[in-house]
Amino acid sequence: MSDDPVLTTRALAKRYGRRTWALTGIDLDIPQGGITALVGPNAAGKSTLIKTWVGFERPTRGGVTVAGIDPWRDRAGALGQLGYVPQSPALYDQLNVDDHLDLASLLRPGFDRGYARARLDELGIPADQGARSLSGGQQAQVALALALGTRAPILLLDEPLASLDPLARREFLHVLTDAVRGDGATALLSSHIVTDVEQACDRLIVLGVGRVLLHETVAEALAGHALRTDGAASPGAIGTFAGPSGDRVTLERRADATEGDGLRGASLEEVVLGYLASGRQGAAEAAA
Repeated sequence: MSDDPVLTTRALAKRYGRRTWALTGIDLDIPQGGITALVGPNAAGKSTLIKTWVGFERPTRGGVTVAGIDPWRDRAGALGQLGYVPQSPALYDQLNVDDHLDLASLLRPGFDRGYARARLDELGIPADQGARSLSGGQQAQVALALALGTRAPILLLDEPLASLDPLARREFLHVLTDAVRGDGATALLSSHIVTDVEQACDRLIVLGVGRVLLHETVAEALAGHALRTDGAASPGAIGTFAGPSGDRVTLERRADATEGDGLRGASLEEVVLGYLASGRQGAAEAAA
């Protein structure tokens, strides 16, 4: 296994029009292996970031690499390293499931049709069922099977869980984690719902207002943060938000926190909420 990161960004910025910056100064190194969750609210820049790696969006400033390849200089080389699942499954209404596997076999050299079909068989999705009659969860699973069938070492998944019911989300994540850990692949899974990805991810990126607010392993994020519940001021404060009972709580770096009765461990969701609150406050101050 190489120590080199498989996905990178350097001073990445993307602007739409003259004033709207979707990303500002993003620096990331995503290592090989496991699942990295890319979490943030809507309009945080998650899809834009993923699309720069796929080559759908050209950086305004800075650059990105996929397995060391610049997708704007060598699009085919970069795409050869990627399996991609868009937010809305790109299926053809007039084709059935098997037709999609056949089409993928024609378009993608090395596509492992048997592997993709086996994944769908495990979920009981009929080969002759038309795409139009599939449920939202089944469509997402077909899109995932098509990405897994490429046997690409890197998978980019752009909020594939957004419109799925809880059971469909769990089934999708089970197939993904089983494939990634079985094949030694690397996955970047975008979502705005932390609880959907908490059990599956190994690393966490929190993106807010077009910039990286946190990038750590899940273990580091949990061990390195605490929640202040007594309202006391602290120099280690990151962000304040409403707790489960409507009370105000503050996320702090554990090393900077002042020990006391009002301090407890933070859940992964609370870590994310604290950083998103910090990002929102920073954006408001910048606009003032």
